[in-house]
Amino acid sequence: MHTPDKDDIGWADNPQIQQRIRYGLFAICGLLVLIDLLVHRYTYLPVEEMPAFYAFYGFAALVVVVVLAKMLRSLVGRDEDYYFKDDDNEDALSDETGDSDV
Repeated sequence: MHTPDKDDIGWADNPQIQQRIRYGLFAICGLLVLIDLLVHRYTYLPVEEMPAFYAFYGFAALVVVVVLAKMLRSLVGRDEDYYFKDDDNEDALSDETGDSDV
Protein backbone atom coordinates (compact mmCIF):
# COMPACT_ATOMS: atom_id res chain seq x y z
CA MET A 1 0.00 0.00 0.00
CA HIS A 2 1.28 3.44 -0.92
CA THR A 3 1.66 5.87 1.97
CA PRO A 4 1.54 9.53 0.95
CA ASP A 5 4.61 11.62 1.66
CA LYS A 6 4.58 15.25 2.72
CA ASP A 7 6.14 16.21 -0.61
CA ASP A 8 3.67 14.08 -2.60
CA ILE A 9 0.91 16.58 -3.36
CA GLY A 10 -1.87 16.25 -5.89
CA TRP A 11 -2.06 18.30 -9.05
CA ALA A 12 -4.78 20.56 -7.61
CA ASP A 13 -2.63 21.40 -4.58
CA ASN A 14 0.25 22.61 -6.73
CA PRO A 15 0.48 26.44 -6.35
CA GLN A 16 1.45 26.88 -10.02
CA ILE A 17 -1.62 24.98 -11.19
CA GLN A 18 -3.82 26.94 -8.79
CA GLN A 19 -2.47 30.21 -10.20
CA ARG A 20 -3.11 29.04 -13.78
CA ILE A 21 -6.68 28.07 -12.90
CA ARG A 22 -7.20 31.46 -11.22
CA TYR A 23 -5.88 33.33 -14.29
CA GLY A 24 -8.09 31.20 -16.54
CA LEU A 25 -11.17 32.02 -14.48
CA PHE A 26 -10.28 35.73 -14.53
CA ALA A 27 -9.94 35.59 -18.32
CA ILE A 28 -13.29 33.85 -18.71
CA CYS A 29 -14.99 36.41 -16.44
CA GLY A 30 -13.42 39.27 -18.41
CA LEU A 31 -14.59 37.79 -21.71
CA LEU A 32 -18.10 37.34 -20.37
CA VAL A 33 -18.23 40.98 -19.26
CA LEU A 34 -17.05 42.13 -22.71
CA ILE A 35 -19.62 39.93 -24.42
CA ASP A 36 -22.32 41.27 -22.08
CA LEU A 37 -21.45 44.82 -23.16
CA LEU A 38 -21.68 43.91 -26.85
CA VAL A 39 -24.87 41.82 -26.88
CA HIS A 40 -28.16 43.66 -27.24
CA ARG A 41 -30.77 42.40 -24.78
CA TYR A 42 -34.52 42.70 -25.09
CA THR A 43 -35.52 43.61 -21.57
CA TYR A 44 -38.79 43.99 -19.70
CA LEU A 45 -37.61 46.43 -17.02
CA PRO A 46 -35.44 49.52 -17.51
CA VAL A 47 -33.04 48.41 -14.75
CA GLU A 48 -32.12 45.36 -16.83
CA GLU A 49 -30.51 47.63 -19.41
CA MET A 50 -27.73 48.52 -16.94
CA PRO A 51 -24.39 46.97 -17.97
CA ALA A 52 -23.57 43.82 -15.98
CA PHE A 53 -26.98 43.93 -14.25
CA TYR A 54 -27.23 40.15 -14.06
CA ALA A 55 -23.76 39.84 -12.54
CA PHE A 56 -24.62 42.34 -9.80
CA TYR A 57 -28.01 40.70 -9.26
CA GLY A 58 -26.43 37.25 -8.93
CA PHE A 59 -23.76 38.52 -6.54
CA ALA A 60 -26.36 40.25 -4.37
CA ALA A 61 -28.46 37.08 -4.28
CA LEU A 62 -25.39 35.08 -3.20
CA VAL A 63 -24.64 37.54 -0.39
CA VAL A 64 -28.25 37.38 0.81
CA VAL A 65 -28.20 33.57 0.82
CA VAL A 66 -24.95 33.47 2.82
CA VAL A 67 -26.21 35.97 5.40
CA LEU A 68 -29.51 34.10 5.77
CA ALA A 69 -27.64 30.80 6.15
CA LYS A 70 -25.53 32.25 8.97
CA MET A 71 -28.65 33.51 10.73
CA LEU A 72 -30.36 30.15 10.27
CA ARG A 73 -27.32 28.34 11.65
CA SER A 74 -27.57 30.35 14.87
CA LEU A 75 -31.19 29.22 15.20
CA VAL A 76 -30.90 25.51 14.42
CA GLY A 77 -27.18 24.84 14.80
CA ARG A 78 -25.82 22.33 17.30
CA ASP A 79 -22.64 22.44 19.33
CA GLU A 80 -19.60 20.73 17.88
CA ASP A 81 -19.77 18.00 20.53
CA TYR A 82 -23.57 17.68 20.47
CA TYR A 83 -23.65 13.91 20.03
CA PHE A 84 -20.82 13.03 22.42
CA LYS A 85 -20.67 15.55 25.24
CA ASP A 86 -19.12 13.13 27.74
CA ASP A 87 -18.24 9.45 28.15
CA ASP A 88 -21.61 8.61 29.75
CA ASN A 89 -23.40 9.31 26.47
CA GLU A 90 -21.06 6.96 24.59
CA ASP A 91 -21.89 4.12 26.99
CA ALA A 92 -25.61 4.83 26.69
CA LEU A 93 -25.37 4.89 22.91
CA SER A 94 -23.53 1.57 22.76
CA ASP A 95 -26.13 -0.03 25.07
CA GLU A 96 -29.01 1.20 22.91
CA THR A 97 -27.56 0.02 19.60
CA GLY A 98 -26.07 -3.18 20.89
CA ASP A 99 -22.64 -2.25 19.60
CA SER A 100 -19.78 -2.19 22.01
CA ASP A 101 -17.57 -0.40 19.47
CA VAL A 102 -18.70 3.20 19.05
